[in-house]
Order: sequence, then C-alpha cells, then structure tokens
Amino acid sequence: MKFETKTIHAGIQPDPSTGAIMTPIYQTSTYVQSAPGEHKGYEYARTQNPTRGTLEQNLAELENGFGAVAFGSGLAALDAILKLFKPGDEILSTNDLYGGSYRLMQQVFAPYGIRPKFISMADPAAVEEAITENTRLIWMETPTNPTLKILNIKGICDIAQKHGITTCVDNTFASPYLQNPLDLGADLVLHSATKYLGGHSDVVLGAVICKSEVHFDRLKFIQNAVGAVPGPQDSFLVLRGIKTLHLRVQRSTDNAKAIVAFLKDHPKVNNIYYPGLEDHPNHAVAKAQMRDFGGMVSFDLHEDTQEAANRFLTKTKYFSLADSLGGVESLIGHPASMTHASIPRAERVAVGLTDSLIRLSVGVEHVDDLIADLQQALD
Repeated sequence: MKFETKTIHAGIQPDPSTGAIMTPIYQTSTYVQSAPGEHKGYEYARTQNPTRGTLEQNLAELENGFGAVAFGSGLAALDAILKLFKPGDEILSTNDLYGGSYRLMQQVFAPYGIRPKFISMADPAAVEEAITENTRLIWMETPTNPTLKILNIKGICDIAQKHGITTCVDNTFASPYLQNPLDLGADLVLHSATKYLGGHSDVVLGAVICKSEVHFDRLKFIQNAVGAVPGPQDSFLVLRGIKTLHLRVQRSTDNAKAIVAFLKDHPKVNNIYYPGLEDHPNHAVAKAQMRDFGGMVSFDLHEDTQEAANRFLTKTKYFSLADSLGGVESLIGHPASMTHASIPRAERVAVGLTDSLIRLSVGVEHVDDLIADLQQALD
C-alpha cells in the first residue's frame, strides 16, 4: 500500500454496525460486560478505546512499525519513553532540540537520576565518542528545532545497535510523509501529533511508534498505568487530519522552498536554515533520508537583537504569531522567548539560536500572499 493510500485506509474499516465510513467517536468511559471478565475486548476507556485504537493502528502503518501508543500530548509521549529507564541511566540527546523536551529531561527526570547529556550530533563519530557505560538512550530530532540541523539517522542507529543502546527519533518536523526513522534503524519514533499529523491547530496529542513488540508492550503498560491518554474526540481529529497529511505537507514544502528563495536575496536577512539548501550542513544526508525538505524555515536578521525580531514579528498579517507548527495556516515564532525560553541563553546561542532567530511554519496559503507578507514586514 502506497503512503498516500495508507493515510486514508491503513487500520481503518467502516463501522460494522452502521457502515459509517468515518471512525466513530466512542465517547464512553466504560463498557458493559456480559459476566465478570467477559466482554467484547473493551473494559475501561483508559485502557482501551476503539477510536484511539484505530488511530494507533493507522500511525503504526504510516511509520512501518509493530505498534503505536497514543498519549495526551507529545511531552506525555516523551515522559513515557523516559520511564523505560532507571536512576543512573544516561540519555544522550542532541543539543539542538525542542525546549519542552529539554525541560522535561533536565528539570523533571534529571533530579530522579536519569541524566541527560546534550551534544552536537551532526557527526555520528562524535556520538560514539560521547557514549559511556551508562548510556541507555540516544535521543534524536531531525530536522532539529529550531535551526533545522540534520542528523544521520542510520549512521547513529548503527552505532547505537553496536553498543546495545535504544534509539528514538522525534519525527515531528518531518512527519511520516517525508521520513520514516524505523526504516533507517531507529527503535522508537515520537510524534507531537498536535502538529502535522493533526494539521489544523485544533488538537493536542502525542504518539510513540515502536519497531519491536517488547517496547510496544512496555509502553502500552505505562500508558494504562499512568493514564496520560488522549480522549476519543482528540483521536478522531488526528485521524481526520492524517487523511490529508500528504497533500498538506507537500504544499507546505513547495511554499517553503519559494519563501527560502525570496529570503536568500533580502538584505535584512542573515542566515537561513533550511535543509533543502545545497550549502546547508548535512544537505546530502537530508536528501538521502528524506523524501523532501519540509515546511519549516528559520532565519535570523542582520540586526541581531530581540528588539529587531519583535518589530518584524508584530508586522506580519498572514503569518500569525503563535506557538506550535504544522497547521494549514502559516505561523511565525521567536524561539528564544517562546518555544525555547526554558533553555539557558548561553546554551541557545551555542547551537545558533540567536536573539533574532525567527521560525516559520509555512502553511498552505497561496505562496505569493505569504511572500508579500514577509516582504512588507521586513520593510
């Protein structure tokens, strides 16, 4: 089954009782049993829900995994992954990552003895050098948030397998339409389904897709034991969004390429971060492991101050100033004061996250309107 067909049909069957083509929203907290322990496969909605189950089947097939486990948010999904480990274990993470992931590792799990170590992962050899006898997980984002660095998934996973270390890739920026990390050797894939999978800025949900039954069974246990599950309405909304994933992401990608071409020639723009540029670090890796380069673009201004960024950010009309990404509408953000404010400034600047860095989530509007909006705001 081709990917575009999977988005609409994978794991999805018409409702057997009515023939409804859309998966119903099973808005129930419990299920009637004919006798103690005798039921139709559903006991309690924290443990099982048919709408959530259909979403999980769909996600597993989109990422070519054994199974998927859905959570109430992307961070709840990361929280469950980190609970696979114990005090004394080390998490080796890319040093350019979503601020919420950094905060969860550094401020929530580190005090319990699960220690993160943040390094540059641009070169797989540097990852191998950083491995210690306590390293249990290698955490990757690629493209990274917000400077869109590209990590060599296969290269890093080959090293991890040699050392018996679990690997996980946050695939939120790429989406399964552009990249499938399990096919490149990763053990786990995480999505903030709030973003491209949902695609309409109307739902918060996260998911982990597992290559092996062992990881799947353990995460299903954690999902039920902890209870950070999404509701059926949220699961339905993500299922609905996935049906147009390939159309939306391709249009966003095409728009992003045109915007990058415009920004390259603008005198007020300094560095542009987009993996589709031939001079982007690891462009060749991106070209090899991704089907296209995505709808996320970052750049900083020649006047490298937050004041300059603020002047620009408050002038756009079609790019709405807001957290999040991956919706049909274009969004603009200032990572230093928004999504990455929890990371100390010295660490932000060290990875290229300047005070004037702007992050664009390019939507599906007409590209001429988007370019005109950026032009007038820069002017």
